[in-house]
Amino acid sequence: GGPPKLRITGIDFPQPGFRPTEKIEETGCRLANYSKRYSIPFEYNAIASRNWETIQVEALNIETNELVAVNSLMKFENLMDETIEVDSPRNAVLHLIRKINPHIFTQCIVNGTYNAPFFTTRFREALFHFSTIYDLCDTVIPRENEWRMLIEREVLGREAMNVIACEGSERVERPETYKQWQARNMKAGFKQLPLNEELL
Repeated sequence: GGPPKLRITGIDFPQPGFRPTEKIEETGCRLANYSKRYSIPFEYNAIASRNWETIQVEALNIETNELVAVNSLMKFENLMDETIEVDSPRNAVLHLIRKINPHIFTQCIVNGTYNAPFFTTRFREALFHFSTIYDLCDTVIPRENEWRMLIEREVLGREAMNVIACEGSERVERPETYKQWQARNMKAGFKQLPLNEELL
C-alpha cells in the first residue's frame, strides 16, 4: 500500500536568543526534504521546552493504532537529578514515556561517572572520561582536521567546562552509568529486550 506516513515529534531544549525553536525546526525541515525525496508522507511536530517533565502526552499528537517509537540520543544526562530536585525530572520524563506506551524505547546515554556532588571526585572522573575520548580521536582523526577541532571546541570542550566549572543547577552535564539508567528504567516499568542474535 505504499510507504507509511511518518510522524515525528522532535523535543529539545530551547536555544538562547530570539529564536528558541530554531535548531529543532531546522531538523524538521531537513527531515521533510529527505522524506519528499523518497515520496514518504511526513509530518513534524517541534517542541522546545526547558522542563521536559511538564510536557503532556496530548502535546505529542499520538494517533490511535499508530506504531510509536521513542528514541533519546544522549539528552537524559542534561535533565536534573535527585541532587538538585527531590522529584527527579529524569524519573518524571521516564514515566511520561511509559504513559505514552511506545512499542519500543531506545535510550543512548553517556556511560559516565563524573556526576559526583564533590568537586575532586567529579574532576578526577571527568579527566578519565575526556582523556579517553581525546585518545580515541587521536587514533582515528588527524589533529588538524577542522571537524575534529569544531567537535572538540563546541561539544567536548563545553561539556568538560560545564562539569568542572559549574555547580548546582548551572551544571547541566550529569551523566549516570548504564547500570543506574537500567535501574531507573526498570523502576519506571520498562523491560529490557535481548539483543538480536543476527546483529551480534
